[in-house]
Amino acid sequence: MPKKICDLTTHISPNPLSPRGFPQATLNLCRWQKWAIVIFLVITVAWAVLDYRSELLVLNAALTIFYLLTTLYRMLIIDLSLRKPREMIITPEEMTEPPNGKEWPRYMIILPMYHEAAVLPQLVEGLKKLDYPKDRLEIRLLIEEDDDETMPVARALNLEPPFVIVPIPKSYPRTKPKACNVGIEDGEADLLVIYDAEDQPEPDQLKKAAVAFSKSASNVACIQAKLGYYNSDWNLLTKCFTAEYATWFGLCLPGVDSLHAPIPLGGTSNHFRLDILRQAGGWDEYNVTEDCDLGLRLFENGWRTRILDSTTWEQACPSLPFWVRQRSRWVKGYIQTYLVRTRDFWGLHRRLGFWNSVQFHLLIGGTFVSQLINPFYWLMTMLWLTVRPEGLDYFFPPLIFAMGSFCLFVGNFIFAYTSAIACVRRGVGHLARYGLVMPAYWLMMSLGAWKGFLQLFHKPHHWEKTKHFAETDDGQQQSTT
Repeated sequence: MPKKICDLTTHISPNPLSPRGFPQATLNLCRWQKWAIVIFLVITVAWAVLDYRSELLVLNAALTIFYLLTTLYRMLIIDLSLRKPREMIITPEEMTEPPNGKEWPRYMIILPMYHEAAVLPQLVEGLKKLDYPKDRLEIRLLIEEDDDETMPVARALNLEPPFVIVPIPKSYPRTKPKACNVGIEDGEADLLVIYDAEDQPEPDQLKKAAVAFSKSASNVACIQAKLGYYNSDWNLLTKCFTAEYATWFGLCLPGVDSLHAPIPLGGTSNHFRLDILRQAGGWDEYNVTEDCDLGLRLFENGWRTRILDSTTWEQACPSLPFWVRQRSRWVKGYIQTYLVRTRDFWGLHRRLGFWNSVQFHLLIGGTFVSQLINPFYWLMTMLWLTVRPEGLDYFFPPLIFAMGSFCLFVGNFIFAYTSAIACVRRGVGHLARYGLVMPAYWLMMSLGAWKGFLQLFHKPHHWEKTKHFAETDDGQQQSTT
């Protein structure tokens, strides 16, 4: 039985339909968080009645300072990544023999699936190309038992070892991390990796990860491969999405790694030491961005994550409505992670240490706070540049105006420029010019952020599933799920 995620952040659900024995963290605020919100609202309302202008000035100053610190931190990790690459690079010569000189470690692949019938045959064919000894490999297709679309297709494929179909019992919550926890309850393996249904990992990725673990310190529990998109040229949205991923996995995460800081994992291609993953309690079944939470939780418990120079190719969502749904789930999960991890506020900071605590607030908190406040600052900027309403300058005294201007002009320029650099380094240099439109793309991200934030109040654990698309003969895209 894996240990609880954290005594202050988990409980075993009494729901008889809950998964078997895994701890589950809910979004329920702890007592101090509830009181903090109540006190904040009371003070905010009272202050607004007494002197709303001073209140808005102070709030604007606080948000601007936090935004500036978040911007400077993002610049720091990108600069560190550009100065000295931190990815673990495994050469072909290192993969010619097992890392221990005897045999390759036992590997388990889990693939949570729901309504994925259209992509399942292609997925199976792709996984058959993995360059790893089949007698040391087990590939588990985690399919919901009531998925009448995917299950018949899987059974019709007459799969042979190393493929195994694992039916996931119908239970609450209906989430990807719940399926993953059920999928790892039994079985023997040394290493484990999770892939998504549309993933196309490089054939030698398992061997690279196995060698990387053998070369890593004993406290390395996870190795994160890079993610990229194979449909980057479908439309403007996929081009910008590709540039974003190139920056995040090519510059930001390696920079965080260089600081030995907690790394929020990607949703796929996380390679784990299976025994440590089980000890950590698996994934948070109620968190819709369970990968971010798991990366932080591992770090809290003394484990590290490294970045591997190997790519898993995914499909960038080419449809704006579905892209917003996906983005809303990610941001909602970041907020969930932030709230759950800060329940034991002082205990968290004791475990992380001062500098890592600062990075946690800037990277996790700064990500969703920046996206939520972006539209308001863009609106004020447009008002300032066009009509200049009377009284607006009161809220932007010289120091606050200077900090805001730095974030707006210098920050956006640097991030757009480094997006172009990231595209070149990622091998998609023809997309570098789209760095010019990235500020508009970042503003668009706020749509998903606000949707995810509002969902916290009425659908906190709702999983916004991302649809997959196929390209037709005339170059158009159509849904495959």
